[in-house]
Amino acid sequence: MLNRNISFTWLGFGGFYIKTPGNKEILIDPWIKNNPSCPETIKNIQKVDYILLTHAHRDHAEDAVWLAQTTGAIVLAGWELAFILQKKGVKNVVAINKGGTRKLGDIAITAVHADHSSAFVDDDQIIYGGEPMGYVIKFENGYTVYHAGDTNVFGDMALIAELYDPELALLPIGDVFTMSPREAAKAVRLLNIKHVIPTHFGGFDFLTGRPSELSALLSDIEDLTVYDICPGDTIQ
Repeated sequence: MLNRNISFTWLGFGGFYIKTPGNKEILIDPWIKNNPSCPETIKNIQKVDYILLTHAHRDHAEDAVWLAQTTGAIVLAGWELAFILQKKGVKNVVAINKGGTRKLGDIAITAVHADHSSAFVDDDQIIYGGEPMGYVIKFENGYTVYHAGDTNVFGDMALIAELYDPELALLPIGDVFTMSPREAAKAVRLLNIKHVIPTHFGGFDFLTGRPSELSALLSDIEDLTVYDICPGDTIQ
């Protein structure tokens, strides 16, 4: 039975814990154990249905193996990262690549472009983790969300708007390793979106972008909501 609500709890950086209308539980880019921003109350997650990984960097995929083994969750990742996770003992791995769509139960997830890099460190060696990506997620009730992953703005965000028409965007704003509020403001205009949850800011001093800066840059857009959140906050 569907409920009307979807809840998004920010774990810090790019990570989210989502409860869906079909009562499924999703983790996106869950960096938990060593995340200085992740509240202690969230670190004891025991039940997850699906884990979605946008790329292989530590602050997105470091905890994927133990979370998958603890919860039995299905893990969705790009082909190269999926192969690596299988080699590390993760059983339920589903691979995807940009432009492709996978159905996880009644949830449709489409992989889209992200302008970033993707690798992880293993025994002091940098291992290529495949192309970074974002995800467009269409939930059981039809509500559609765009999680951009770590990215700079790119012109084809307009195509994401045209093809998938997301109602909510989760966009990084921290600067240095992703967009700053300036680039994120352009992303909002390309996406023609009315609801934005900023991500990948705070945690470290050099991630200086803030939701208030993004809001100020978009003050001319009527009926736009930029959520000013802290790690542990939940948006419904």
